[in-house]
Amino acid sequence: MPWKQRRVQRRRWHQWVFASAGIYNIGWRLYSALDPQWLFRFANMPLSNHPEIFVCLAMVVGVYGILYWDVARRPEQGWLIVAVGLLGKLLGPAGAAWLIFKGDWPLRAMVLCLGNDFLWWIPFTVYLRDCWKIKKPGF
Repeated sequence: MPWKQRRVQRRRWHQWVFASAGIYNIGWRLYSALDPQWLFRFANMPLSNHPEIFVCLAMVVGVYGILYWDVARRPEQGWLIVAVGLLGKLLGPAGAAWLIFKGDWPLRAMVLCLGNDFLWWIPFTVYLRDCWKIKKPGF
């Protein structure tokens, strides 16, 4: 049976996870677009001279929310979106850790990674593992 016709294991759970991820991302986008200085205030950093950069980041996060809704709708076909999303969720904290290590950001700024990244590592990884079971190498 071709992989597209097989159902991913834990399908309902994955649908719930990615519907939640979509809601979270779009909500985060709206809040961050309305208050692009929130992170700087929370982390006691100087306010940004260019808050539009944070608004642009929020726009990208919101677009991923739409993609995650599509994964929730069709979990057997969303592995590439989730793989790219997980890569961002690994690289984002790595970049933040580097800024903290260099002393450019305070440790409190890592709050940015709590809901945007760390929360999703396990569910995204479980999803990709479940997809791997139905989609064998060769794509």
